[in-house]
Amino acid sequence: MSPDIASVFQQRFGQKPFVCASAPGRLEVLGNHTDYNEGFVMSAAVGQTTNVAMSPVEGSICTIHEKGRDCTIDLQEIDTPVKGDWRNYVKGLLVELRKRGKHFGAFNACLSSSVPLSAGMSSSAALEMAFSFALKTIYGIELSLPDWARVGQAVENKYLGLNSGLLDQFSSLYGKKDSLILCDFRTVEVLKTVAMPAGWTMVVANTMVKHNLVESDYNQRRVSCENALKTIQKKYPQVKALRDVDSAMLESCRDLMDLTDYRRALHVVGEDERVMQGVKLLESGDIRGFGALLFESHQSSRENFENSCPELDALVEIAHTLPGCAGARLSGGGFGGISIHLVESDKAEEYCENLKTAYQAMTGKTAETVICSIGDGARIVPVKED
Repeated sequence: MSPDIASVFQQRFGQKPFVCASAPGRLEVLGNHTDYNEGFVMSAAVGQTTNVAMSPVEGSICTIHEKGRDCTIDLQEIDTPVKGDWRNYVKGLLVELRKRGKHFGAFNACLSSSVPLSAGMSSSAALEMAFSFALKTIYGIELSLPDWARVGQAVENKYLGLNSGLLDQFSSLYGKKDSLILCDFRTVEVLKTVAMPAGWTMVVANTMVKHNLVESDYNQRRVSCENALKTIQKKYPQVKALRDVDSAMLESCRDLMDLTDYRRALHVVGEDERVMQGVKLLESGDIRGFGALLFESHQSSRENFENSCPELDALVEIAHTLPGCAGARLSGGGFGGISIHLVESDKAEEYCENLKTAYQAMTGKTAETVICSIGDGARIVPVKED
């Protein structure tokens, strides 16, 4: 929590806020493209957070103060998003709450965030969940944590038209300091948290590259997964999703399906197996074994799912050569974006500098790096009394 968000609120609005709320960004640690195949994902809430101080006000005008500036939202004019405006996430949240019959009024708020934008750490989910926790407190809105996650997802799916799952919101809500979160996307729940051994941290390395045709590439991958599933179901009718398929079952169907569909399914089935293996390795304290799974995951992304790119491959290739790194892989949708690196904490700063230098030499491009602690999920932060 930004230590002075409440004092900024008091300076701007002349009184203490009714509530302060904080919500973290997230990282997909292991389990790539498994969510829409009803599979498993290991994720983490990061130490970087979005923070909101808020109080209710009369009328229909909401005032949000950020970086020394005010912007407003009129509750009578929230039905339509404005292209490129970050307030869409707040407006969409209000629209989705109204759809659920939840009642609320206007508010004054101060906003600050340490979650980097466009860095694959889901700054949008952090914003949604911080505002959710503030709003539920000042207006007594009662929803379960999974339902708050679905509200956030609906903001992106329905209000903004973005194709996203529940991982971002779930990770932001259920994060636990120094632990990874195991999510099941069939039952849509957090199965457990798994402690990370002390002395290790996550480094995010952003390629600063986004390739064209990402949306069509993503849709093609989904179609391939669906095609593979249909073929497998002819032999194994009990199978409902790729998460029900193990490697032996997939191999027994290999000759029955298109090669590309097979390779896409091989990645997803392998990822589900790596997630569950990763849980066991972490629970036994084998951080090196867990890191090896990250490298395996990236190799599968590159060879089977083909959602990597030369820049991501360069970052992971460099990771193999640098001291202090146990594993690395692309994180998120792929086709550009970020890689994550499991690094010894006391070597993280030097690692970042060496990684950026080598990446510049290999690609001619400049990477951005962020050292991420693993933090707690969304929470209400008490407003200090005088």
